[in-house]
Amino acid sequence: MKEDWDRIAIIIAGGIGERFWPLSRLLRPKQLLPFGPGGATLLEDTVKRIKPLIPPESIYIVTGRMLQEPIRAAGLAVPADNVIAEPARRNTAGALVFASSYLLARRGGVAREAILAILPADHLIEDAEAFRADVSIAMDVVAERGGLAVIGIPPARPETGYGYIELAEEDARNVEDETTPTALRVAAFKEKPDAGTASRYATSGRHFWNSGMFFWRMNDFLDELRTAAPDHFNVVEPLALALREEKEEEAKSLFERLEDISIDYVLMERARKVWMIPAAFYWDDMGAWDSLRRAGEMDAEGNVALGDSIRVDTRDCIVVNDAGGEAISVALVGVEGLTVVVTDDGVLVSRTNRVQDVREAVKLLKEKGSPHV
Repeated sequence: MKEDWDRIAIIIAGGIGERFWPLSRLLRPKQLLPFGPGGATLLEDTVKRIKPLIPPESIYIVTGRMLQEPIRAAGLAVPADNVIAEPARRNTAGALVFASSYLLARRGGVAREAILAILPADHLIEDAEAFRADVSIAMDVVAERGGLAVIGIPPARPETGYGYIELAEEDARNVEDETTPTALRVAAFKEKPDAGTASRYATSGRHFWNSGMFFWRMNDFLDELRTAAPDHFNVVEPLALALREEKEEEAKSLFERLEDISIDYVLMERARKVWMIPAAFYWDDMGAWDSLRRAGEMDAEGNVALGDSIRVDTRDCIVVNDAGGEAISVALVGVEGLTVVVTDDGVLVSRTNRVQDVREAVKLLKEKGSPHV
């Protein structure tokens, strides 16, 4: 089938999602967990959501070497060859350098004119039609006006776990106006704030959550990268040549020179021309177990339960029995605000307001040499 090189989706799927231990593992990371609609995996739902807009042959999934085969075996509606593996882990900046080099190696200069949609694999998004409408706007904006674009999420609460986008003051004044342009100018990207700053951001009308969904013409991306991150830019062409000539060790050596850093830090915070499209759909980062309180169905006591469990005088808890009721019985009595997750070889018990720290437990388990991480 002929590939459409006008618009391409790059799905970033290299993360492990350690905060979802013990369900998330090296070979079954967060994006392969059934947290999507109807029990679909988050990655499956990401592909399904973008597919009506971009054909499967123009959808690429960038992941790590250990995950390439599990993702290819997941039955996704993309060609197996479009699941591409980075030589090493170098965060989102590295993933996008690799994806750009891969497209240049595969298609040469034609790929430079492609409009790219960069999509994380592990987000929960409701209203797929509204999502595609916003993606279309973002891709049209960068095609017509140049620069880079990001989808911004109107903040639903003071959130200290997300980065923020700050709008240019003139655009922010009219953000609620129906005549506001669909693409707004970005003044700055802000780091994850403290609680007081997050409260101010949530009500300012000028700050939006950074969704991590980016859009650009490849040439514009490379131009910005040349200025903002020359060390990354200088790897793109040599890496493309090594990939084209199938020189695996040379490609690995080039890629390993890159700093392990996110695209937000290395590029978006330094880019000269960035547009923001306000999201018209529900979005959740699905960063840790407490995400299920927002995404799952609660019972009358505020509990979210997946799998078989018994709850007596229990409120505001998250209970996951992945092992199944026939393998193990799980019961909570007289507790509140806990997250309890049971698999066939691991148990997590945490206060729900501490689930961001689960990765610290995973770190200690690794140091201990546990086979269950």
